[in-house]
Parts: sequence; structure tokens; C-alpha cells
Amino acid sequence: MSVMPFQVPLWTELLAAGLGGLQGALFAAGERHRRIDVLGVVVIGLAVSLGGSLLRDIVLDQPPVVLWKNWYLVVAGASAVLGMALQPVLARVDWLITGLDAVVMGLFGAIGASKALSLGAGEAGAVVAGVIGAIGGGMLRDVILSLPISFLQVGTLYAVAAGAGAGMLVVLAEFGAPIPIAGLVCVVVTAALRLIAIRFNWTFPEQRALKAP
Repeated sequence: MSVMPFQVPLWTELLAAGLGGLQGALFAAGERHRRIDVLGVVVIGLAVSLGGSLLRDIVLDQPPVVLWKNWYLVVAGASAVLGMALQPVLARVDWLITGLDAVVMGLFGAIGASKALSLGAGEAGAVVAGVIGAIGGGMLRDVILSLPISFLQVGTLYAVAAGAGAGMLVVLAEFGAPIPIAGLVCVVVTAALRLIAIRFNWTFPEQRALKAP
């Protein structure tokens, strides 16, 4: 497969970082029983915002873009502070946090998969990079908060939604679709599948120990 230039504009990555910081801070500020302080809320917002990009670049053996471009930290930090400030107003709007999470997954999945393709990664590798980008922030959030890792638990197709979206991007790119169009499809597929799975409680069967005969 021919190597293509990385076509995701900076504003798209900053939008993903901003929404990630907002969603992460809203989530952390809602965990009042854990008595997280202001700094903790901001740190968790930054983890959700930047974690996927950081892990993606490590896997792709690239300099972490979140450290090399100042705007990432500025946008992510400001969004985390905004999320913390808005949480009391939005405390009863649980669907907003869920919706933001789904959209952020789609954005980071699209960026991860398209960046992998631009570096010459194979189709399967690009999908994996997209999934890592999509769920990396949520993984770091769960680790920091000592929560069960979302995609490893019985849940609503967390990683599957990310993989389906990234897979669609790779397929469309193979057929010559422009990356912005393929990326938009990735976001829509990821977010839609994630939200539909939550709405109808779609899950994989839980593993169970084999019973002795």
C-alpha cells in the first residue's frame, strides 16, 4: 500500500483534545464520593484528552505530539477546567458525558488510524492504532481512578465500536476515499455503535468457568 501524507488538520486534533478534556473533567468531578481535589479533576481531564494520542504515538514510534505542540496542553487543560466548572450545572445530564465519550472515541480513532496509514502501516495495524487512540484516554482515566478497565469488562461494545469505526476508515481509504470523508464516517460509526449498544445494552457474553462433568 502506498504511503499517504497525514491529512488530519491541527484543528481536528485540538477539537478531539478539547472534547476529551471536557468529558474527562465532567466524569471526574461527578465522582464526589472519591473526594478528588481540583488538581485531580484537571489531571484526569488531561489523561482522557491526551492519553489516546500519547499511547498511539508510542505504538507508532513517533515523537508524542502532545509534548511537541504546545496547543495540545493548553486546549486540554482549559477544557478540563471548563468541564470542572460546568459539572454542577450539568450534573443531571448523564447522557452528555456518554455522548461526549462516544464522539471523542470516534475522533481519536479516526486520527489514530489515518496517522498509521500515513506512516505506511498495514491495514490491520492501522485499525489497532485507531483503537488504541480511541480507548487510550479512557484506559488511563480508569487506571488513575482505580476503576475496572472499561474495555476489559462486560460492557457495551467499547473497543468493538472503536474497531468498527477505524475499520471503516481503513476500508474507505483503500477504495480511494478522501481521508476527511473516511474520518467523518469513522466518527459517525464509532459514536453511533457505542450509543446504540448502550441504549439496547448490547454486550458480549460473560466468560464463565467450565463445570466439571
